[in-house]
Amino acid sequence: MPPIPPADDRLIVALDVPNALAGLEMARRLGDTVSFYKIGLGMLTGGGLALANELKQEHGKRIFLDMKFFDIGATVTAAVRGIAQYDLDYLTVQGDPHVVRAAREGAAGSGLKILAVTVLTSLDRADLDESLMRPGDLTELTLERAARAFAAGADGVIASPMEAGAIRALPEATGRLIVTPGVRPAGTAADDQKRVATPRAALQAGADNVVIGRPIWQAADPRAAALGVLRDIAQVQAQA
Repeated sequence: MPPIPPADDRLIVALDVPNALAGLEMARRLGDTVSFYKIGLGMLTGGGLALANELKQEHGKRIFLDMKFFDIGATVTAAVRGIAQYDLDYLTVQGDPHVVRAAREGAAGSGLKILAVTVLTSLDRADLDESLMRPGDLTELTLERAARAFAAGADGVIASPMEAGAIRALPEATGRLIVTPGVRPAGTAADDQKRVATPRAALQAGADNVVIGRPIWQAADPRAAALGVLRDIAQVQAQA
């Protein structure tokens, strides 16, 4: 039987379950194999903030709050200032420079890292065309949005594994975080993601964290699924 790898902050498990009670139960089942959780917008009305606080304060977990804020600057600043009081770790906002600057203002004085969304991993060029986004190669657009977000003060970006390597090569990316959703262990379904890679490939490309949800929490044995991912990423040298 292979050795049990320790929890690794490079793995973020997305608790995209219906409510806080289901989230706590899943965290209980995963136990000490997982140290970092993502709580997203879908659970906001199901007690997501309460769950984030409980996992952080009572269970010692790191928390990535995935809200993807987008609004006028004053509203974003106020919303982020309110989130910062919970002592969480990561928060997403849309990668538009005015949003990033406002979020940085709201997070001032806290340890909250502001992560800017470049282009959602569930979108492709056809989706951008439908949304009247400007023409151009999707990777190039993602790189430009990442560079502009860094220039506006983002601590990191959210991008697909397909763009992680190119973003890591940007001069502006030095010392910044790259967090990749759209990560699927080998042999699992892509679901609604369109730009995917394995955990090992994403980390080797330059990602600091990989976000995995359904392949873990929908598994018959979530703990075993998480351990499989941990064994995969343990083969990747820790990012500098």
